[in-house]
Amino acid sequence: MNKYTVINPHSKFTVLNTHVHNIDGVAKVTGRAEYTFDIKLPGMLYGKILRSPHPHAKILNIDYSRAMEIPGVYGVVTGKDTLGIKQGIWRRYKDLCDEQILPVDKVRYIGEPVAAVAAITEEIAEKALDYIDVEYEVLQGVYEPLDAIKKDAPEIHEGFERNINVTRHIEWGEVEEAFDEAEYVREDWFKCGGQAHMCMETRAAVSSYTPEKKMTIYSSNQSAYYMQALMAGVLGMREGDVRVIAQYVGGGFGGKFELDGAIFCSAILSMKLFRPVKIIYTREEDFIATKRRTPMFYYVRTGVKKDGTFCAREAKVFTNGGAYTGMGATALYLTGFFHSFPYRWKGYRYDGYRVYTNTLPSTSMRGFGAPQAMWCSEQQIEWIAADLGLDPIEMRRKNSHYEGYEVPGQATIASCGIDQCYDEIKKWIASKGKLPANRSIGLSACGFMSGGIFNWFDTPYSFSSAVVTINQDGTVELHIGAQEIGQGSNTTMAIICAEALGVKVGDIKVHSGDTDHCPADLGAWGSRQTLMTGNATKMAAESAKKQLLEFAYAQSGLNIVYDLDIKDGWVHAIARPERGEEFVQLVRKALRGKDGQRIVGRGYYTPHRKGMISPAYSYMLQGVEVEVDEETGKITLVDSMTAHDCGQPINHLGLIGQLEGAFSMAAGYGYLEYMPYEDGKLMNPNLVDYKMIRSTEMPPANIAEIDTYEPEGPYGAKEAGEGLTNPTAAAIGNALFHRFGIQMKECPVRPEMILNALKEKKEKEAQGK
Repeated sequence: MNKYTVINPHSKFTVLNTHVHNIDGVAKVTGRAEYTFDIKLPGMLYGKILRSPHPHAKILNIDYSRAMEIPGVYGVVTGKDTLGIKQGIWRRYKDLCDEQILPVDKVRYIGEPVAAVAAITEEIAEKALDYIDVEYEVLQGVYEPLDAIKKDAPEIHEGFERNINVTRHIEWGEVEEAFDEAEYVREDWFKCGGQAHMCMETRAAVSSYTPEKKMTIYSSNQSAYYMQALMAGVLGMREGDVRVIAQYVGGGFGGKFELDGAIFCSAILSMKLFRPVKIIYTREEDFIATKRRTPMFYYVRTGVKKDGTFCAREAKVFTNGGAYTGMGATALYLTGFFHSFPYRWKGYRYDGYRVYTNTLPSTSMRGFGAPQAMWCSEQQIEWIAADLGLDPIEMRRKNSHYEGYEVPGQATIASCGIDQCYDEIKKWIASKGKLPANRSIGLSACGFMSGGIFNWFDTPYSFSSAVVTINQDGTVELHIGAQEIGQGSNTTMAIICAEALGVKVGDIKVHSGDTDHCPADLGAWGSRQTLMTGNATKMAAESAKKQLLEFAYAQSGLNIVYDLDIKDGWVHAIARPERGEEFVQLVRKALRGKDGQRIVGRGYYTPHRKGMISPAYSYMLQGVEVEVDEETGKITLVDSMTAHDCGQPINHLGLIGQLEGAFSMAAGYGYLEYMPYEDGKLMNPNLVDYKMIRSTEMPPANIAEIDTYEPEGPYGAKEAGEGLTNPTAAAIGNALFHRFGIQMKECPVRPEMILNALKEKKEKEAQGK
């Protein structure tokens, strides 16, 4: 059974810090929530996409005349039907916008779209794909970054020497001098695998283009505004003529805020045919034709003093970027930044190289480069502590961030509860007593951001905006651009709005996911919505409240020394709470007093002077109890404990759900979810062979919430949920180290790797090494 504890609970709020069920929960569990899959429009056609069987080839010719002869087929599009614009999410840097969703001249990975069919049924469209003849000139492919950077490697994109897509450098302090001060230096190489996003809802889109030259797109995505802007760019349309609707989304995890083939191909087909076109990806398509977590090769050199004081660290990373940039440039930077976390280094140097290969493109995924960083960092720290005979928890604590610490040139830590996290984990470990012989505990620390401050999308809009409108019956309309993808952000915003305005959560109606009715917002990624959209929502609600209270002052005739407030729908003098009136009564009076104009509050948030990365950082320490079958190498998670600092919790129930979900995904990354490729082809693109953790395999997810206050966040809140994807894999690796003395340098850890490591260890012991 899971246990949830709040350390230092705040109690000054009416709505915040309570258990609130998701406001869209009833619609979802009763089947009334409408996802893109459910959309049906008059005259709608169904689309299917023909994909490249080759990892690297020139497209010499596409002949689809035979497909058009099939009854029920309405049209086929290829790259020649598009404007040929290369698109990407890094719009500020044009050379990183390198992907044509339907390429004209060349394919660069197996599964890349080459043509799309629209037909009266999905089955006919599927059949028509067999009648499209594509003539290829097959080229030599390259699949691993360390091969792709060799001088004689095939060129994947013109103008990128040795296929190096992006480089990133982070450095502070006198690194070599800091290494000179070290009394112990350790070097290791690590390998981190990819991971599929595995959303319950596969990529899906319905596009409808009308003779009035307006495009409406229903899609499963993480940012309706991104889709609107990107589609307008590749279609040669004005943003205002493209409407994107994404009211319900079945998961994203970082893979759905870039354009995908479903959105693009349905739109191109609809423009050609003037009929709505729906495209739903199969599970196999989701595996082979959407982006994945970035695989990485990591070199780490760390220097410390014998008492455990950290001196210097150097890291070099080569990532398997796959065929296109996507969000890989951001992941490349963030993995280098979070590799330093959550510790103080006198000298730190990071060099990252993102390399093109002829494999599925890699991009952002929950954790955004940090799970890879922590897999390497936290295991090496554990090994160093063992080498020096030090307590690994106290060595970590000694070097940890603290409130007010500045990561040189990168970030200022305004709130940090990690010291209390160490205390909670030590208590949990002590409570376990002596473990059975086949069990062990491993732990890992980390920190994570609360949204990125970078504007690589080059938008002139605020990062987040909100509009609050109050109706005559006291109900409140909250319009936000933030995207609800199942994480509960709409509920979080309803809570913040209700708390700020002084009404009940049930009085708030949240409108999101529709570009025609919601303000622009940079979407659901990087754990940005609670802090950024939360600040915008709080500002908008406070503005509306201020307008109401100004009217209340004027009509009450109170002495100016009295302050008014609204709590739980009751407008009153703070010093005399029994004197007041109902919220709805004040609203009606204010409407009449303002000549019928409704009360409207507006809020926005764009971070300034908040460092290079994020306005705020969460912290956590996780312990896992692992059982290992020495005959098979099979791992079983028995128990877990997470001590977590997310600032002020907004909704306990939502927080628990986010942390349990992150733990589940992180455990899968640590020992189950494996993506093997052979000559650019994914060998397990199905749910049978791609092993995800099942509910019966999940251990208790015990949580101690360290309640701190983040000055930059709404009511002191910061990130919760994504950060916990980061420490679990390393914690599993550390448990294996403590149980067997084996050092696992490749992730995910598979049973055969454990058996091989045990065999190698025994052979060395037999040889006296």
